[in-house]
Amino acid sequence: MSKDVEKKIEALRENIRCHEYLYYVVDNPEISDAEFDKLMRELKDLEAEHPELITEDSPTQRVGGKPREGFVKVPHSSPMLSLDNTYNEEELRDWERRVHELSGRSDVDYVCELKLDGMSLALIYEQGKLVRGITRGDGSVGEDVTLNVRTVRSVPLSIPKEKLKKAGVPLDFEVRGELLMPLAAFKKMNEDREAKGLSVFANPRNATAGTVRQLESKVTAERRLDYFSYMLLEKGRTYFDRHSKTLDALDAAGFKVNPNRKLVHNIDESWEFIQQWEGKRDSLPYEIDGIVVKVDRTALQDELGFTGKAPRWAIAYKYAARAGITKLEDIRVQVGRTGKLTPVAMLAPVLIGGTTVRNATLHNMDEIERLGVKIGDWVQVERGGDVIPKVAKVIDDRDHPRPRDLRDFEMPEKCPVCGMKVVRTEGEVDYRCVNANCPAKLRETILHFASRGVMNIDGMGDALVNQLTERGLVKNVADIYKLTKADLLSLERMGEKSAQNILDEIEGSKKLPLERVIYGLGIRMVGERTAQFLAEHFGSMEALESAGVEELQNVNEVGPRIAESIVEFFGIAANRKLVERLREAGLTLTGLKKQRGTKLAGKMFVLTGTLAHLTRDEAKKMIEDAGGKVTASVSKKTDYVVAGADAGSKLDKAKELGVKVIGEKELEKLLSNVP
Repeated sequence: MSKDVEKKIEALRENIRCHEYLYYVVDNPEISDAEFDKLMRELKDLEAEHPELITEDSPTQRVGGKPREGFVKVPHSSPMLSLDNTYNEEELRDWERRVHELSGRSDVDYVCELKLDGMSLALIYEQGKLVRGITRGDGSVGEDVTLNVRTVRSVPLSIPKEKLKKAGVPLDFEVRGELLMPLAAFKKMNEDREAKGLSVFANPRNATAGTVRQLESKVTAERRLDYFSYMLLEKGRTYFDRHSKTLDALDAAGFKVNPNRKLVHNIDESWEFIQQWEGKRDSLPYEIDGIVVKVDRTALQDELGFTGKAPRWAIAYKYAARAGITKLEDIRVQVGRTGKLTPVAMLAPVLIGGTTVRNATLHNMDEIERLGVKIGDWVQVERGGDVIPKVAKVIDDRDHPRPRDLRDFEMPEKCPVCGMKVVRTEGEVDYRCVNANCPAKLRETILHFASRGVMNIDGMGDALVNQLTERGLVKNVADIYKLTKADLLSLERMGEKSAQNILDEIEGSKKLPLERVIYGLGIRMVGERTAQFLAEHFGSMEALESAGVEELQNVNEVGPRIAESIVEFFGIAANRKLVERLREAGLTLTGLKKQRGTKLAGKMFVLTGTLAHLTRDEAKKMIEDAGGKVTASVSKKTDYVVAGADAGSKLDKAKELGVKVIGEKELEKLLSNVP
């Protein structure tokens, strides 16, 4: 093996680490996402060709390893203690007085830092390489969550010895800090969970704790956690003589350190910092619940010592909870982009954290029943950052006795936007509008219909669809086929050539096969693969429309819930009318019936590398024609990995999981036995 290859791989790794630092730690990227992905692909390809050169600290190895069956308990090098809390200026000054009395000093410097609302996490490094991540646990013993911590992009997997030396940090050390979920990631995760009918997390802190304890590290990676460091230890003891030096050294070593910190010389300056950030906390991309004030000198920290459960040299000033009590005046229903109906509490205006709140989410009927809330109740409302305010509980006390004239809330039988019948599938929490023409769903419906892999109308993206719907030019997907050049030219930033290109794309979409149109209708739980099975089984949209639940369950991979969803969809007259308009527009609504083989039924395949005689698409089609299923990633459920030349990490994963690996000839042998 050439030394040049080894040098090239290491240079690529160092380049990627540099760009990870710029993007995830200092928020100042120098290259685009596409350029970063290209570098990562180049490294993955080289490592696939030379697996003997893969190291644990390679950027490609952030997500990997077998899912754990549980978490190992690990003792901490020294206790991870919680902080005592204070809630007003008087208590803060009492704490400073005790510091002066116990130390015999009046000239004490402090460091003020934001109190991040996440979970404490210790990182152990040996020779500059991350070897272990440990949760706080009970303070003495935590859980080893190393595999999950490795997926957090702001956690360095390794740090060059030269960089540690320059920062004044030893080769073997421990970092402690706060793991958290940014508000944008929290919002997206909850939206995704709602769309899948799953329960949502109450706040980013709970979401962080739930995420880092996932047994599958891939899930942790998807949730985009972040890590801010604030302590550096060697053999369980603070390394630098000042806390302010510790933070600067961590920064210099490549860790993410919160920039919103200040070295102050008395409690007056601390109080000024606290007041300043109480008004600015909503501007942050993550949750904070207060300010931490720490004695700066390490020797003075040691002198002050600890109480039974907390250091005497630090205090947490907790901001008042962002909650308020108000009257729930009514409950209205909001229809989301997927057709989900969400009950929203209409409140008597209440000031919470400097913002007037007039409504709050109630999530779903199950949540309303759990809370026992009725229209007219006094309720406690909570909010945090960009998170939508929510009703936390019903209040019934001496100051807010429960009114007598309360009304129960009932989910409407008809969609409040389009007036069509609302459905609730048995076994699911949510009520939904399944009218494909519902204005509340219109924009997302059109974007899905026009997207690549569906009707493939290139150029019909967010900006164009927004204009088409806002101007009333497109009120359902069938209206796309009525658009004229004059319609398009009336839109902003639309030239003659662009308008003609879009019209050509629309015309070309009419020739796409039946399964694309079925998929494009946006029937819940009917994805690309199911649409293909439906088209092959029924051979026409007309036959599919008239099929009952039992007949639909004869289709490959269609179970009771999918069958009911299809029947619900075509049970809406407006949806049947939409199909008729697509037929009139000239779309392909018939196809050839096809009976798939059953020899490979229930078998899951993954394709990797380059096959000698088949393209990836040809191999996939042959497997699916035989009743098998082709997926993108290797798991314990995979039956076969078909490996060609230059097979990459999927082959390694297969070997690791004990999944059977076959070549093209063995695949052909399996297929040749197919009836």
